[in-house]
Order: sequence, then structure tokens, then C-alpha cells
Amino acid sequence: MDPPELPVAQLVRLTGLFGISANRARVALSRMVAAGEATTDGSGTYRLAGRLRERQARQSSSRAGSTLPFDGQWWVAVVVTSGSSAEIRTARRRSLAHARLAELREGVWMRPDNVDVRLPEDLRSDVELMTARPRTPDRLAGGLWDLPAWAGRANQLLDEMADLPPERSQALAPGFELSAAVLRHLQADPLLPEELLPSGWPGMRLRTDYDRWDARYRATLREWSRA
Repeated sequence: MDPPELPVAQLVRLTGLFGISANRARVALSRMVAAGEATTDGSGTYRLAGRLRERQARQSSSRAGSTLPFDGQWWVAVVVTSGSSAEIRTARRRSLAHARLAELREGVWMRPDNVDVRLPEDLRSDVELMTARPRTPDRLAGGLWDLPAWAGRANQLLDEMADLPPERSQALAPGFELSAAVLRHLQADPLLPEELLPSGWPGMRLRTDYDRWDARYRATLREWSRA
């Protein structure tokens, strides 16, 4: 949903598609509010917040797949601090991965500069961001990302969408799970420049087919909700 909010009655009914009772759903919503993952306006409407709201923003960006012109330059992010706790190191790695950087070696992360890399404020004193021009960018890209595996999973998801037409209410629960799988996979797309991708790269096709499939799914969901 955009904005990411729904009335509690609709949320409870939707969770019923997955065999979750109304009581369990309401308890889960209360726990989400307590954990800072959702907010409520007091009138029965819940909205995503915190890390889940941030995840939805990343999903929307990944779904669009927008990139910038590429001139051969790469971003290089170098961790310049040491002695950080395990918790801080994990959070740092997560943030760098969310920026679609990949780890060349410990503390050194790279990617082509065809996407804008913006590090969180709390990382800027720990990480030095610079640019470089690799001599063998094709080999480097192939070593940083498992491109055949990503393409293979994308083709599998394309087949699964083709095998699950979302026009009937019986498709809502499995379709929701399939939709989540597609969005997760799009977040793992490195969004490389075309010249660094293998031939037949299915990234754009996955986005286009999913947009059409999702429009049909949402139409079915609206009809089911009105009923």
C-alpha cells in the first residue's frame, strides 16, 4: 500500500488468508507498535514505521530499477575504523549492502557509479567513499556478484508468475508470497550497467512482467476486500 497503512479490520481479514486468527493478528500489531515497526493513529488505522518503512522504500526503488549514465567509474567504499563491536560491524555491512555495494575484500566495497551511493549519516565517519576506474570491470563484476544465480532465480520467478494467474481469490495467499519473493529478488539486483551484464539478463523483463501481474493481483484484492 502507498501510503503503507490499512484499517485494523482489513489487516485482520487479510491475515485470515494465511490461517492467522483475529486475536493473533491484533497481538502481532501491538507488538509491532511496541517495537517501532508500526504506528497507530488511535482510530484503528496502522501504518508501517521504522525499519519496515525503510524496507518498503528500498522495495519501491528496487522495483523501479532506475540507474544513471555510466562512464566507467566505480564507487569504492573503504572502512577506515577498527575495533568496532560485532553489532556495529553487522549494521555497517547491512547498510553498505543496501547501497548495492559488494565486498571485494574485508573493509573494501565497490560497485559501478551508475547508481547514487548515499551512506547513512552514522556511517560517514567510518567509511571513506571514493571513485576508481578498474582495468578489468567485467571480471570484477563477475567476482563481486553471482550473476548467473540471480538470472536463474529471476527466470524461475517469471515462470511462477505465469503459472499463477491472480484473477481468483484463491490466488491471493500464494500470490502474496510470490509477490514478496519477487520484491526480495529485485532488491538483490546489483543494477549493473548494461555493458557489464551477461546477455539475456532478465532484470527488465522481471520488472515489466511483475508490474502487469501486480496490477491484476491488486484488482483481485480490491474486489475481494469489497466483498
